[in-house]
Amino acid sequence: MKQINVGVIGTGWVGGIRANACARNAIIKDLHVAEIDEARRNEMAAAINATSAISDWRRLIDDDSVDALIISMTPETARFPMVMAALEAGKSVFVEKPIAPTIEEAGQALALARKKGLKLTVGYSRRFDPRYAYINKALKGGLVGEPVTCLVSRHSTRELGEKITGRSKMSPASIGGSHDLDFVLWCMQPRKPIRVYSQTAGKLFSQKSETQDHQWTLVTMDDGTTITVGIGWILPIGYPNYVQAWIEVVGTEGALTIDDTHREVQLNTTEHGIRYPLSSMPGEQVDHVFAGSMYDETHHFLDAVAHDRPVMVSAEEAMLVMEVCAAADLSVERGEPISLPRNDLSPSM
Repeated sequence: MKQINVGVIGTGWVGGIRANACARNAIIKDLHVAEIDEARRNEMAAAINATSAISDWRRLIDDDSVDALIISMTPETARFPMVMAALEAGKSVFVEKPIAPTIEEAGQALALARKKGLKLTVGYSRRFDPRYAYINKALKGGLVGEPVTCLVSRHSTRELGEKITGRSKMSPASIGGSHDLDFVLWCMQPRKPIRVYSQTAGKLFSQKSETQDHQWTLVTMDDGTTITVGIGWILPIGYPNYVQAWIEVVGTEGALTIDDTHREVQLNTTEHGIRYPLSSMPGEQVDHVFAGSMYDETHHFLDAVAHDRPVMVSAEEAMLVMEVCAAADLSVERGEPISLPRNDLSPSM
C-alpha cells in the first residue's frame, strides 16, 4: 500500500474532525498537526498519536517529507498565504472554503496548482452526504425530468452564528450558503449560472455588528432553471450547533424532497430539555464512528493524493461558487440582479 505523510493546520472544531479522520486512515504514514493553542495542540497530539505537534505551520511547509496539507484554521481570510506556501513547496492542499479571499487570488492558487501538478480542493462536504449524492444522481439521470426549480432553506442556531460571524465579516452566502450553492451547481451541471439576485436582513446580529441574520439568493441558470438558497443563523440557542435544512427539487416529470432537520434522534433531559445530538453539520465523532460526511470527504482527499486520482471538488468549481457568492453580495449592495459572467470583476470581489 502506498502511504503519504500529511499535516493538518488548525485543529479546532472542524480541523479536529479532519485530524481524527486522518488518524484512522491506513494511507497515512506520518500525521503532523500545527495548532497555536497549546492546550488543544497537546490534546490532539495525544488523541491521534501525532508524529509531531507544533505551533508554527511554516515548519510543515519546510518539511520535505510532508506530501499534503489540510488547512482548517480560522479566520477564513488568513488561509490564503498557507495555501500558496504549500503549493509552492510542492504539497497538495485541502482547504476549508473559500480557497482565497478574492476570486483573483483563487485564480492564482489554481494556476500554481496546475503548474506544479498538485491537488487543490475545497471542503464542500454536502457532496459526500448520501442523501445529497442521491439528488445529484437523480437530476443527472433524469429521474424527475428536466429540473424547473430548486430550493434550499438552511438555518442554524445563533450560538453557531456568533461563533462563525465573530471571526469573519464574510456574508451568510459566502460562509454558509457556499456549501449549498456548490451542491446545487454540481447537481445542475453542465448548466451554468447567468444571473444572481440576493437580499439580506437583520434584526439580531446587526444590533452589534455588520453581520446580517440571513441571506437569500436566487440564481437563474442558462436553461431557465431557478435556484433559491437561503441561509440564516438565529435559531434559538437551545440546540447546540443545531443546523436544519429543507430541500425541494421540482422537475418536469417529478420532484425530490429532503428533510434534513436532524430530528430522527432526540435527547430529552430535565436540565436541557429536547436536544438533537446528531444535528451538528460537520459531523463529529460519535463513539467509534462519525456522524457526518466530513470523515468520508477527508478520506477521499487522502486517496486522491496517494493514488493520483481526481478530487471531487475541483478548484474551477470552487471558483464558480465564489463568483456566485460575490455576485450575491454585490446584488445586495446594489439592490439589483447581477449578470454572470461578470465584466466588472475587481481584486476586492
